[in-house]
Amino acid sequence: MPEFGFGQPHGGIIQTAFIVPDIREAIALWIRDLKAGPFFFLERWKGDHPVYRGQPSQAEVAIAMGFAGHMQIELIQPLDDNPSVYKEVKDRRGYGFHHFGVASSDIEADIARLQGEGYSLAFRAGVPTGGDVAYMDGGPDKPGMIEFIQATSGMDQGFTAMWQAAVGWDGSDPIREF
Repeated sequence: MPEFGFGQPHGGIIQTAFIVPDIREAIALWIRDLKAGPFFFLERWKGDHPVYRGQPSQAEVAIAMGFAGHMQIELIQPLDDNPSVYKEVKDRRGYGFHHFGVASSDIEADIARLQGEGYSLAFRAGVPTGGDVAYMDGGPDKPGMIEFIQATSGMDQGFTAMWQAAVGWDGSDPIREF
């Protein structure tokens, strides 16, 4: 199985994501206590053509991404009370782990495969690196959702650049623009 430039395999887990009440405090914790970083920050994100559980979505979040080794860490702060995959998990379980991000070479086939295993498509939207993300909900007995991240060259280039910034990082410029 080929690897992306940041060392994770196609079709494998490339990201773990957490919902946080204050993204800047969460970034500080990951940097200070877990020695991860730097983090790349997107102050406001809705996605392109966002659809939550079959309806257009208006929810907005702040996102920060950084690396701990070869694993990307995503921190997500909901910015409103609009219905979303973030709000529903926060309301059900509180802040903390939200999803595993999995690189997808064929997002339509991966969605269909998990739907065949009882998952539902909870959210889908276009992303800045090209392609879409699709959140699959396996129900409350699962540890979190699975987010398929379309494996585009833009995704590989963007995530690899973030990983390269983390290799040998000296702690300077800890929050960078996405």
